[in-house]
Parts: sequence; structure tokens; C-alpha cells
Amino acid sequence: MMKVTQHLWFEKDMEAAIGFYATLIPGSSVHWVTPVMADTPSGPAGSVKIASFTLGDQRYMAIEAGPLDPFNHSFSIMVECETQGDLDRLWDALREGGSVEQCGWLKDRWGLSWQIAPTRLGELMSDPDPDKVRRVTAAMLKMVKLDIAPLEAAAAG
Repeated sequence: MMKVTQHLWFEKDMEAAIGFYATLIPGSSVHWVTPVMADTPSGPAGSVKIASFTLGDQRYMAIEAGPLDPFNHSFSIMVECETQGDLDRLWDALREGGSVEQCGWLKDRWGLSWQIAPTRLGELMSDPDPDKVRRVTAAMLKMVKLDIAPLEAAAAG
């Protein structure tokens, strides 16, 4: 069987970032962090670190190896939340030191893009009634942090 693992490149503060992420999402953990004990293109032996961690049910690897390409919107981590309370908690924690964007997107203090969305949004967006989907979409497009109650109200008409 093949395993698929996302890989993140951090310029700096990798351990702080992945440790923080693991505290936010239930079922997450940092498995190991180790320095690369050989000279690399990014620096001498011991200056580059790699790590293994999980966020929820997703496997990740990370490297801290100085500047290369900054994180951008072409990769994001999406977290679907069952409750508004969970959504609010994650949103508030991840936006600290970062920046918020439209439609449930934000960048954390390390520049990584996240989408924090209610599970209910996917259910509403896949409704067979195109008018309901249109109303929900219009409501969502006006939001920065997504809010379940107004989405439900839009669905109801």
C-alpha cells in the first residue's frame, strides 16, 4: 500500500508551528523532530530540521530549512467544524498574528493558508435545490469568518 503525506517547508519556527497546530485539532500529535546531521544546500549539519506530525487524520512532514518559496493559496489546510464554537476557537487561534480573508480563509503567523468551514456548509452547498445553493453561496461570499446561523437562514430563504 502507498502512503500519501503532505509536506510543508518552513523558513523558521517549524517546531513552534507544528506544536501549535497539534494543540488545536483533536487527534493531532507531533511524532518526532530531528536535525539533519549532514550538510545540506540549506546549511551545515544540524541547522536543518525535519519533523513528522498528524493533524486530525492527515499525515504531514515538515522541514525547517530557511527561505525558499513562501506559503501561498495554492496549498491550504481545510478544517471542517461541526459546531460554531469549534469554528470560532480555531479561527481565533489561527488568526492571532496572521491575517483574515474572505470566505473562511486566513493565513496564520507562519503564512500558511487555512480554510475554516462548518461541515454544514458542504451539506447546504450540495442541496439539490439550486435556489437554496445560490442563496447560501451569496451569504457565504459576504462573510470573512463563516457563521452557520446566517448560512442556515439563507438556505431557508
